[in-house]
Amino acid sequence: MKPHKHLEHIENVWLALEIGNSRLHWALFIGETLYSAWDTDHLPESVIQQLAECQTLDDLLKNIFPPHHRARGENLILSPSSPPLLFIASVVPSQTAIWQTYPNVRVITLDQIPLKGIYPTLGIDRALALCGAGKTWGFPMLVIDAGTALTFTAADANQGLIGGAILPGLGLQFAALGQKTGQLPLVEMQKIASLPPRFALNTTEAIQSGVIYTILAGIKYFIETWWHLFPDGKIAIKGGDRILLLNYLQALYPEITVRLIGEQNLIFWGMRQIVIGDE
Repeated sequence: MKPHKHLEHIENVWLALEIGNSRLHWALFIGETLYSAWDTDHLPESVIQQLAECQTLDDLLKNIFPPHHRARGENLILSPSSPPLLFIASVVPSQTAIWQTYPNVRVITLDQIPLKGIYPTLGIDRALALCGAGKTWGFPMLVIDAGTALTFTAADANQGLIGGAILPGLGLQFAALGQKTGQLPLVEMQKIASLPPRFALNTTEAIQSGVIYTILAGIKYFIETWWHLFPDGKIAIKGGDRILLLNYLQALYPEITVRLIGEQNLIFWGMRQIVIGDE
């Protein structure tokens, strides 16, 4: 694959932005090197217009770097005369539209993903994560994304899309029960420090048990099916709930977790593949 026409020099600075359902996920690259990654809330159009008016990299980073990252950004000696290239992968069309005011924006689309057999409605986030994981650790590859939605996406040894599955993630399942029923409480995920009892004696723990154990059983089923199809197939897991789920899986199925690759930046590895290309 040829490098992106706007990135012919490896020393170039560029930004990657994954627009997710709940958050913005950012990465700052210097050529092929991921310099820093962080998350922010979705930004209003007024803030994006301010970013578009930034004249240097330093000005831009002061607006989007969270405080604990800002010191690293200030150490950068590269200061282009205009905002750096911003590559976007988005699953939220309304957010994609308001980012068009940024002057150096490039939206990554499905037709740029080097996977075979992609169908038109495949999420760009799923495609990029699968591409990034496969290019980094090899195919066959199954990617589990434990985010707002829990997704499974797989490709064979020839980088051909096999397919996958989508279901509500942990937080979404808890929220649905709390918001769509008259008597059930809203369960807060951050208060679930350990696995609940399977057969609970109060409503809150009964909700935790039902959601958590069925999700874990589903993940185990997909993993075992994957290894039945591809005994040497790789599995990578990303998403905001990945650490929690990995801890639960480790407690219940340690023989599975030893073979899982936990990596939050899979989409950024996929975006790098599109922007830089193969060496």
